[in-house]
Amino acid sequence: MNNEINRLKILSSIIWKFLEQGGTQGVQFIVSIVLARLLTPEDYGLIAIVIIFITIANVFIQSGFNTALIQKKNADEIDFSSILYLNLFVAGLLYVILYFISPFIAKIYKEPQIILIIRVLSVTLIFGAFNSIQNAYIARNMMFKKLFFSSFGSILISGSIGIVGAYVGFGVWALVVQQLINQLLITLILWFTIKWRPKLIFSFKRVRGLFSFGWRLLAARLIDTIYTNSYSLIIGKMFSPVMLGFYNRGDQFPKFIVSNINGSIQSVMLPVLSSQQENKIRIKDMVRKTVIISSFFIVPMMVGLAILAEPFVEIILTPKWVLSIPFVRIFCAYYALWPLHTANLQAINALGRTDVFLKLEIIKKSVGILILLMSLPFGIHAIAWGIFFGGFISVFINAYPNTKLLDYKYKEQLLDIMPIMLLSFVMGIIVNNIKRLELGKETTMLLQIILGAGIYFGLAKFLKLKCLTYIINVYKSIIKNQSKD
Repeated sequence: MNNEINRLKILSSIIWKFLEQGGTQGVQFIVSIVLARLLTPEDYGLIAIVIIFITIANVFIQSGFNTALIQKKNADEIDFSSILYLNLFVAGLLYVILYFISPFIAKIYKEPQIILIIRVLSVTLIFGAFNSIQNAYIARNMMFKKLFFSSFGSILISGSIGIVGAYVGFGVWALVVQQLINQLLITLILWFTIKWRPKLIFSFKRVRGLFSFGWRLLAARLIDTIYTNSYSLIIGKMFSPVMLGFYNRGDQFPKFIVSNINGSIQSVMLPVLSSQQENKIRIKDMVRKTVIISSFFIVPMMVGLAILAEPFVEIILTPKWVLSIPFVRIFCAYYALWPLHTANLQAINALGRTDVFLKLEIIKKSVGILILLMSLPFGIHAIAWGIFFGGFISVFINAYPNTKLLDYKYKEQLLDIMPIMLLSFVMGIIVNNIKRLELGKETTMLLQIILGAGIYFGLAKFLKLKCLTYIINVYKSIIKNQSKD
């Protein structure tokens, strides 16, 4: 009975996390489309440069310690309060650093506006310091329903303000105001919706204990963030903020889909896996189901988006964004592999093996830097393809520790996703040929979406794929439980 209750609680948490990410990113998706139609690629390129430095600074605040709070079995008020005050101190220090180096960054990119944008947008670091602890508390207590309302409400309000700002001609500042208000509202709404309040206590001993787990994770995330954002830094400098805008738009849409589905599942699975860290057989079973469920939805959507990239960009974003189409397709291939990446890494973190996690990041980024240096002379598209090949190699690197830790072999992982891959490619081939009918872009795109979904789910049902059977059973369990309530 307890196992059934726990299973339904996990499923309910995944659904609320999915609604939180889906609702939030759904609104953000609509907002970004409207803003992309109102603003220019140069505006997006400019904000992308600033976001790089704030994202790197945020790693010190939102990576390592908050994950340590989730992973620690007996985390209490002293742990939460101590990490909050440490985060606020670090956020303040980082704000001062960004404030004073902003003229130097502006000089490098020859964009004077960057100075004030960095100084204003860096205020979000303070909100992030508080919000990271709120999110850790929510994850530990499976309170994702509250996160849904805070995230959805904040993006709805901030998105509306951003659109109005862009419409009246604020340009890049519409994006700045939108992000600033969004972070402020998330923090305020959660303050009034969850019971946790910081205590006036601080323990160096507790911080040191959490640091022993979190520092490797922080270092790994820092390496990953600097490496990932280095591409934008290089593109913005070697090419132009305009090309960086096209590159980032191409990355945004496939990333939106993947982070919504895969991110929802992984956010819930970390605390769940951590609670089972002594039961490796159970962890392996949950990791396999996570890979299968995420892949079942993500892979066909990436195949479909790659096929629809041209009409999608031209119809939704307008033809001024047409140069982002190749990037959409490349990043669809890259993000299709994410379920394998994240499931394996979450299992490693749940087992407390942050030492392994750090080693993996060092190896992967060494390979990635080598690929970057090789692709750099061949232009921006070669750089994007290099990211894909680096991601493909990283699948095997990330999976290797779990071949030992969980006995989850390469062959098993391949067999888990191969039926989904094959089915998605068959669907893609059929859908791609619909454009030969020459029905017009809007009609063709709509027909491709409907027919693609029908073919994929129809074949999955006809072939009796285990993953679809499992998903249907999960759905039935939730409906049955709700009817009892």
